[in-house]
Amino acid sequence: MSAFSGFEVPHRLRAFIRARESSIILLAALAGGLAGLVVAVMGAVVSFMHLKFFGLEPGERLSARSSIDPLYAFLVPCLGGLVLGLATRTISRFRGMEIDPIEANALHGGRMSMRGSLIVAAQTMWSSGVGASVGLEAGYTQLSSGLASKLGQAFRLRRSDMRLLVGCGAAGAIAGAFGAPLAGAFYAFELIIGSYAVGSLAPVGIAALFGYLTSAAFAPDRIGVEAGQMTAIGFQDLAIAGGFGLLAAFFGIALMRGVSACEVLLGRVGVRPWLRPMLGGALVGLLAMITPRVMSSGHGALHLTTLFKLPVETLLMLLLLKALAAIVSLGSGFRGGLFFAALLMGALGGQLFAVGVNTAWPSLALNPDAYAIIGMSALAASVIGGPLTMCFIALETTGDLWLTGTVLIAVIVSMQVTRELFGYSFATWRFHLRGETIRGGADVGWIRDLTVAQMMRADVRTTSTETPLPVFREKFPLGSTNQVLAVDEDGHYAGMVMVAEAHSTEVPAVTPLTDLLRHKGEMLLQQMTAQEAIKAFEKYEAEALPVVDSLERAQVVGMLTEAHALRRFSDASERQRRALLGDL
Repeated sequence: MSAFSGFEVPHRLRAFIRARESSIILLAALAGGLAGLVVAVMGAVVSFMHLKFFGLEPGERLSARSSIDPLYAFLVPCLGGLVLGLATRTISRFRGMEIDPIEANALHGGRMSMRGSLIVAAQTMWSSGVGASVGLEAGYTQLSSGLASKLGQAFRLRRSDMRLLVGCGAAGAIAGAFGAPLAGAFYAFELIIGSYAVGSLAPVGIAALFGYLTSAAFAPDRIGVEAGQMTAIGFQDLAIAGGFGLLAAFFGIALMRGVSACEVLLGRVGVRPWLRPMLGGALVGLLAMITPRVMSSGHGALHLTTLFKLPVETLLMLLLLKALAAIVSLGSGFRGGLFFAALLMGALGGQLFAVGVNTAWPSLALNPDAYAIIGMSALAASVIGGPLTMCFIALETTGDLWLTGTVLIAVIVSMQVTRELFGYSFATWRFHLRGETIRGGADVGWIRDLTVAQMMRADVRTTSTETPLPVFREKFPLGSTNQVLAVDEDGHYAGMVMVAEAHSTEVPAVTPLTDLLRHKGEMLLQQMTAQEAIKAFEKYEAEALPVVDSLERAQVVGMLTEAHALRRFSDASERQRRALLGDL
């Protein structure tokens, strides 16, 4: 049990919050403020670790260094990976599965584990602190959303309000991390909540604003994307940006598949799970000897006013090494995200794309800095999802509406191609590898909650397959029921007898009851969802089906009709629609 699980606010205060729709804004502001504080504290801890582990100067960023002591570069991530592996193996014995904010909103009504969130945040800080090529964004959103979830549980909020508050926590975290309130808000709408409604605009917007202000107040040298002044964008850039979006999608898909391939490879060669982070750390350390810019999240490297003064060969090398470092880090078991790494790699790719086009067709005269912004948004849209989130990051970075319009074209192409060819973002791809089918934060948990056991009728009428037809007719006269379930001598379901057919004058009285059985072997299980039951009715072309305890025992425990299942499913769908639109 979590240390926070028993915390509840007084009844009168709970009633005040639950009775007023506008009261959720107060909780959203608190969730956003806590998220901003989380961003500031986690960022400060990682900076302190870099300072001590790598011998940096105060205020200096690891990924901004052009060189680093080779001994530190190799040993810190290697030994740090070993510590992480051992700690993870120990912790795994005492905890269940962590619930991601997207998964929490999709399946669990916004309920998250505070203990799991703290563990993920700690693992993310350690991973980034020892130089693994991972971002802190996953830790920011996990802990911030976890705090927001516990806040909602303390007030016993409704399912829809709980999901909204989890989104507010994530909005405040992203807004604080990137100094971009609009991007934070739309990150919550697109990725965590999974939808946009007018009723959720004020809470999410307030949370994003408070997250940004709090983070900026505690960490004035905030983490963010810096870019110089952009030049004018021409109409030709709209078409060219679409082509670059296609390339960004291909690169993003390769990056995500690379992480999975790394995990599979380490498993096949027999490396124990607790040793994999050490091996990954060693590989990252070797890459860091070439350039430290591949280490950690890459915040220091992504300063567009200075990064692109480097030679083209250096930029290409950095792009490839950063991609490899990110794949190895995540694939070997370090905790973190790809958000900021995708921004950095996209910016590098956009710059290189513009240089390459200008070399081949000098008359086009593409602006490399503008294409760096286009590139970082397009690649991040492919990897993370959230096209509007990426557009607002570009807008809040540059303040250039024309450039943001061009970014939108690239983002649309990148997102659509990724959906068509791959079907997932990085977060939802990880769910897919675990066997989950969710593709976003849209609430589908209610579908799993509405099971056959909840909908079935337990007072079913049964008869033995050995019952003579005249006895059956006497026991079940016309009008008494529509169908009777037949069971064999061991109590196993054998089939269904239609009462009207049994009373037909065309059926001789000597006919064995087994000759009248329908839907033999066609059954429902109690744990089936309403959706699965409806598909079974369609498959078997049945108006009613028995419910059994298991396929092996086939002991009848109830019966469900198609009409009742459809009505319950429709009623639940309507309640969810009204909750989404704020009509409840």
